[in-house]
Amino acid sequence: MAEQTRKVLVDAICASAQPWAETADDLELFMERVGSARLVLLGEATHGTHEFYRTRALLTQRLVAERGFRAVVVEGDWPDAARVNAYILGLGDDPDASEALGHFRRFPLWMWRNDDVVELVEWLHDHNMTLKARESRAGFYGMDLYSLHRSMDAVVRYLEETDPESAAVARLRYACFERFPQDATAYGRFAARSESCREQVIQQLVAFQRRALTLARRRADVDADAHFEAEQNARIAVAAEEYYRTLWEGGASGWNLRDAHMVETLVHLERHLASRADGPVKMVVWAHNSHLGDARATELADAGEHNVGQLVRQRWGTECLLVGFTTHHGTVTATSEWDGDAERKRVRPALRDSYEALFHHTGMRSFLMDLRDLGEAAAGLSEPRLERAIGVIYRPESERRSHYFRATLPRQFDCVFQFDETHALSPLERTSQWEAGETPETFPSGF
Repeated sequence: MAEQTRKVLVDAICASAQPWAETADDLELFMERVGSARLVLLGEATHGTHEFYRTRALLTQRLVAERGFRAVVVEGDWPDAARVNAYILGLGDDPDASEALGHFRRFPLWMWRNDDVVELVEWLHDHNMTLKARESRAGFYGMDLYSLHRSMDAVVRYLEETDPESAAVARLRYACFERFPQDATAYGRFAARSESCREQVIQQLVAFQRRALTLARRRADVDADAHFEAEQNARIAVAAEEYYRTLWEGGASGWNLRDAHMVETLVHLERHLASRADGPVKMVVWAHNSHLGDARATELADAGEHNVGQLVRQRWGTECLLVGFTTHHGTVTATSEWDGDAERKRVRPALRDSYEALFHHTGMRSFLMDLRDLGEAAAGLSEPRLERAIGVIYRPESERRSHYFRATLPRQFDCVFQFDETHALSPLERTSQWEAGETPETFPSGF
């Protein structure tokens, strides 16, 4: 891009962007952007940035306290989030948020076991305790599908307490997985080339749903929340079995299956909460930009991928708001390899041809921009550009190949937050490696 053209676009962005300093006026401006949306999707450009988590927490608190949002749904596993949900609803035995997050033990630990999430969970608990009606309290739910074995165990435990005969049948069905105890990946590798346990998990889900219909006809005294939680675990067993089996088939099918499951979880959760709600159910969703931005506006669509943002827009239309988060440079909590320990790594300045670099040229430390009302910036921002995505792994040595894709930001999101410099979030389990931070590239010379 020619420098004069860039300057004109940067000036137009400055005219459209609203500086963000977390003031009451700033928060009110965001609430105006929410309007009548029932689903607010809050993204993140990394899985380890403090500013992203803190801002999402502030926005979530306002949505819960002022707009009656009833569910915080995160890119985490359902059984792990269930313990947090019990705590914030005043039903669990945990004394505080740190303990309530104790089931989040799957890599990456820091994604939910961090200081910012602890503060949000405590706020949700304290807020809920001021409300007499349980139906008015906000819940905390996971929408991912990695919990194959934990979800099957949860189904059996629930049935053991409510229907021992059905529990014995469920245990026999799930015994198909006993050759791969707690190793879903090994199961998927085996099932992709040999026999699978697909029929068994489907049979158990169908049996669970039939049992629900029978209980409803009998008007049996059933804890609706506990039954829904167990039935969702039975659904996860079906989705997770297919997901791990599909991983070995390649292509976009694994990604598509996972994101479709996340949206199905939103659908089931909305229906469940609506059964006791006086008005429309509202939910706020936390996940990575790559899940929550509309995939149709990215090069990933060319590979046949869809995602949560696309599917939510197709189902809820104008009743949803998609919010992206970007950064130019700073630090991030991530790791160098899968299943590695948390590291505090430096985020390199964004590549020249990226949205993040363009936003950096505004000189603004942070801002909120409504991508539906861009004024003179509309044409320039609607040209496809690079966009950065850092997950749990950050490999700056392969920055362009590993962490960038092409996107058209105004079609991908409704609003975007830009934080020029960001900082690594603080894990609850801080290693000496994280405390020390990343060694400068110029070590040992220092130049």
